[in-house]
Amino acid sequence: MAPLTASDIPSLSLLYKLRKLSAAPPDTPLPPTRLGPNTGTTLPTPSKALNDRVGLIRGDITKLAVDAIVNAANQSLLGGGGVDEAIHRAAGPRLYRECRALGGCATGSAKMTGAYALPARRVVHAVGPVYNPFDRAGSERLLTGCYTRSLELAAEGGCRTVAFSAISTGVYGYPSRDAAPAALSAIRAFLTGPDGEKIDKVVVVTFEMKDVEAYNQFIPLYFPPVAEDQPTTDREEETRETEAKLTAEAEAIAAELPSAPTADPYDLGHAGKKQKQKDN
Repeated sequence: MAPLTASDIPSLSLLYKLRKLSAAPPDTPLPPTRLGPNTGTTLPTPSKALNDRVGLIRGDITKLAVDAIVNAANQSLLGGGGVDEAIHRAAGPRLYRECRALGGCATGSAKMTGAYALPARRVVHAVGPVYNPFDRAGSERLLTGCYTRSLELAAEGGCRTVAFSAISTGVYGYPSRDAAPAALSAIRAFLTGPDGEKIDKVVVVTFEMKDVEAYNQFIPLYFPPVAEDQPTTDREEETRETEAKLTAEAEAIAAELPSAPTADPYDLGHAGKKQKQKDN
């Protein structure tokens, strides 16, 4: 199957249209995070324009033909287990050689490289924190730093489409229900900030059910759906026809998407072991 482009990946607007995502129940409080989007419990104002610029898919990030994919890397940048190993394997030994020349990366930050044999154009290597339950604020600061710095690097490098893996929710032990709000608040803060227009689409890529469930729960809080306009009497039939057409188009797009994987694409039998690559 050909790699998926950013336009192939369903936006939040489309997922709401298909009822794959649902609005949060009334009076649901917004989880407090360092980056907001505000300091109260009121949900942010719904924006279709913003929801069009965020995508969500369950699958293999190495199969995405976007401008940049974000790797959940370790401080060495030389590969590890899970998605990190999968990206290094798919990219080939030239990625390892470039990463070795970077001299590592601090936790909470990121560095960008070429993508080599991957269908993406660039790889951003973000070093997430090992979760510290005794310093949740510190863990969140480092995790949001990964997302913010990754988007900054993508924008600086002219990457208009960016796909994130779920950083730190694997062997680093970050609870998905805490990681998802931190990630979404960072993504929203960037897209609505001064450099937000430099990015056309941000894609969240999940696989494990704990991440799928966490993002399905928290996306409607940070990117709430836009309420459909109530049709006037004179235009009721026209509106109904338009809605039917849009629904048919949305279902056709969804039918073309690959099925969710049934086996972990990153479980290569070496989880937790540092990747070894030959410098060919």
